[in-house]
Amino acid sequence: MRIYLVGGAVRDKLLGRAVTDHDHVVVGARPEDLLAQGYRPVGKDFPVFLHPDTAEEYALARTERKTGHGYHGFAFHADPSVTLEQDLARRDLTINAMAEADDGSLVDPFDGARDLDQRLLRHVSPAFVEDPVRLLRVARFAARFAPLGFRVAPETMTLMQQMVRAGEVDHLVPERVWQETRKALGEAQPSAFLRVLRESAALAVLFPEIDALYGVPQRAEFHPEVDTGVHVEMVLDMAARLAPGNDLVGFCALTHDLGKALTPSDVLPRHVGHEHAGVAPLRTLAARLKVPTEFAALAEQVCREHLNAHRAFELKPATVLRLLSSLDALRRPERLQVFLAACEADKRGRLGHADDDYPQAAYLLQAQQAAAAVHAEPYVAQGLQGPAIGEALAAARVAAIAAVRQSFT
Repeated sequence: MRIYLVGGAVRDKLLGRAVTDHDHVVVGARPEDLLAQGYRPVGKDFPVFLHPDTAEEYALARTERKTGHGYHGFAFHADPSVTLEQDLARRDLTINAMAEADDGSLVDPFDGARDLDQRLLRHVSPAFVEDPVRLLRVARFAARFAPLGFRVAPETMTLMQQMVRAGEVDHLVPERVWQETRKALGEAQPSAFLRVLRESAALAVLFPEIDALYGVPQRAEFHPEVDTGVHVEMVLDMAARLAPGNDLVGFCALTHDLGKALTPSDVLPRHVGHEHAGVAPLRTLAARLKVPTEFAALAEQVCREHLNAHRAFELKPATVLRLLSSLDALRRPERLQVFLAACEADKRGRLGHADDDYPQAAYLLQAQQAAAAVHAEPYVAQGLQGPAIGEALAAARVAAIAAVRQSFT
């Protein structure tokens, strides 16, 4: 029995990145061999075990054979005769198909180390086309490693385009699309996720609401980048800069301008009412991908209210209170934090505006704090009852917000 460290741990060690997950492949063993040593079985489709002390994953070397469409259309074979190279051959990218032996030596049958040096995301074998999830994974790895200069190898992009034409992407289950998308939205450069999907033609299949934004013009005096799709890419990357790793902010950024794809051509490049028009396609996208409720709800708030955030200083204090209440921000201030991060990303995700100030965020945060500090007890003590308490509470909160507004003038 021989044990190797494999996959992302080896890749990240070579890149000098922090290693968080340690996965291992066991060659020359049977399930009973690991069970006898105290390993705990967890794999449903193939033999995967947890180490009795570290709880790290140890999988028996295996091969796979395509039996149908989609992610689940595979049959797996694991026994002591399967070699390490055969196990590595079933992986998606060469940079993920390396192993490290106990003595620290590198096992690299597909030149993954070379591709790391050349900053290439390249498929291991033609079997890449058999699993549509790999297309999403390549796009996600592009989002992670784009800041290091990584790009998709031309021959791999050709295979991805073939997969889309063959309809393989149509068989992706919503849960897996969302899982990979959510991870990509938490990466360092999420715009690369969109660009890879778009170049492969998968964006139009998986995210038609996003794909429709490309080529839609905006007013150049407000959006020097002009193209709405490019703007969304810039907003995504600004969101990653403002809230690193926050996929909720990322999803709000991704979907905030969906209404611009619905603007009639005779109105362009103006987008009057786009914030309200975007709610319907956002709900369609969220339902199709089974997006978690909190993601869908906050994204809808950003879509509908981001312009109000931008013009916060122009809003009446009573309108600011209604905005805060619609976010449930008086009880859940963390929702306001997400909302403002997405709105600031929108404002600064424009060509030449990346370093702009966004004082609206500080104002709305202080307005929330001032309003939340007003409680009902004094009005109850005064003898007010029923609706009168609510009216007095609202008036006091409006006054508190007005005082905050004065401090910003």
